[in-house]
Amino acid sequence: MEREINIRRPIKPDIPSFKRVAAYVRVSNLKDAMLQSLSTQVSYYNDFIQRHAGWQYAGVYVDEGLTGTKDLRPEFQRLLADCRGGKIDMIITKSTTRFARNTVTMLETVRMLKEFDVDVFFEKENIHSMSGDGELMLAILASFAQEESRSVSENCKWRLQEKMKQGELVGLRGMYGYTIGKNSVSIQPDQAEMVRRIFHAYVSGQSSVEIARGLIVDEIPSLLGGAWTAKRVREILRNEKYTGNALLQKTYVSDYLTKRKIVNHGKLPQYFVTQAHEAIIDQDTFDKVQRMLTDSSKRNQPAKPVNARYAFTGKIVCGNCGKHFQRKTTKGRISWLCSTYLEHGKAACPARQIPEETILRAVEDVLGQEIFDETEFNRRIERIEVPEPHRLTFIFYNGDSIECDWAHRSRSESWTDEMKQAARERDQKRRQEQPCQQ
Repeated sequence: MEREINIRRPIKPDIPSFKRVAAYVRVSNLKDAMLQSLSTQVSYYNDFIQRHAGWQYAGVYVDEGLTGTKDLRPEFQRLLADCRGGKIDMIITKSTTRFARNTVTMLETVRMLKEFDVDVFFEKENIHSMSGDGELMLAILASFAQEESRSVSENCKWRLQEKMKQGELVGLRGMYGYTIGKNSVSIQPDQAEMVRRIFHAYVSGQSSVEIARGLIVDEIPSLLGGAWTAKRVREILRNEKYTGNALLQKTYVSDYLTKRKIVNHGKLPQYFVTQAHEAIIDQDTFDKVQRMLTDSSKRNQPAKPVNARYAFTGKIVCGNCGKHFQRKTTKGRISWLCSTYLEHGKAACPARQIPEETILRAVEDVLGQEIFDETEFNRRIERIEVPEPHRLTFIFYNGDSIECDWAHRSRSESWTDEMKQAARERDQKRRQEQPCQQ
């Protein structure tokens, strides 16, 4: 009998491949009913994904109180980042309206996800974005959703306009000094006393910066608990509602997609309602403050528009508080100072001012330039950090960093020929004006 030899190879069992599935949930406002719906949806998707054979739970991403016409939703952006990072194979969402109401955003997002082999399943419409006719159906449905959003927006605007014509205080939410109810506006005594303090302090000669510092020192809480600033004080000083009157439609929403608020400079009608609610400040005091604010604004009017951008705008970061430096001109000398220091003073941030000439020379040295080139500076340098006095750290876009020290020049070195000549002329004029000594 011939011997037979058979080769037997071990058979490896097939390891099941799991599809990593995540869900996206969004509600457009934070009303109790919506929040309850949100909680229900999160629980539903948690259970639905984990009970499905062949699926691996990859999380539920939730945006609360954010509209679908905007794509700046933090959890939505985190979801997309995880898809690009290869962490998700499929997304489940309730409907196209929960995903986006902007047709362009919808299609761009779906196409981007296709590049990473990520499928999106819309439960209500029963559509998979990776299917043959998925994109066509999504384009049609998203267009309907966008048009519905536009129609709702127009109806809301019309309804608000009609309410304003009747003198109703629409859109009035939180306001320091008042308690806002559904159909009532009542004075909040403690806050109202602070409003009177702010107005009287300004009339007596204190600046908005000094008033803000005083409120901080006395540990007076602001409306939302943040720190008092000169800007917040000026907003209170300019608000006519403290006289009991109300100017309606100061701002309006530009369009239903971006929902960006724009100051109304006459494009839409405004409505002035007298005796709309109980006053905190009398009209004479309010009018006097407005005249003082106008005079102050004229005296401090900058040579360039307030929103003018310079070479270092948004580039210099304070190492003490993390805020950006701002440009300031004093008697013809240009320097950059921490915005916290400018707003609250040295006690809030001890960062020192840096002459612009010093920054320009430092940039030239770091980049090897003979003359400062703003285009090259913006192309290569991401930011300039000020970790401590007399030190600058240049952070490049490629990840490199260079530190350099600087020092104030002596007065003789910093004076230009023009400055020296002006000083001579002032000295000569002063001598001529002095009476002759016998």
